[in-house]
Amino acid sequence: MKYKLTKSSDIPKKEKCGVDISIYPNIGRAGVVKAKTEVGHNQEFYDKNSKFVYIVINGEGSFFLDDEEIKVSAGDMIAIEPKTRIYYKGNLEMIEFTDPGWKPENEVKTRASIW
Repeated sequence: MKYKLTKSSDIPKKEKCGVDISIYPNIGRAGVVKAKTEVGHNQEFYDKNSKFVYIVINGEGSFFLDDEEIKVSAGDMIAIEPKTRIYYKGNLEMIEFTDPGWKPENEVKTRASIW
């Protein structure tokens, strides 16, 4: 087969730390998530193994990476290395890629709630 189509109705959806996420099937070893939030991801974490790449589709806000604020807006892409502490604030709609794909056992929560 030369392609794989995943219909929107087949995409699992859930809420995590203030963010509505749609979890797409992995592409090779990379994970794919669509994230939408009006306030941000209110829990700081880092991943032991995965690089995170966010592409901002709509909105604006700030990522906080190891306590450094990075402002983002529609069209921006931010790539974050493993073991970097992450949380973000703002009204954002993003596509997130993880390489390798995200696994819950590799996520380390560093602060339970930011606000």
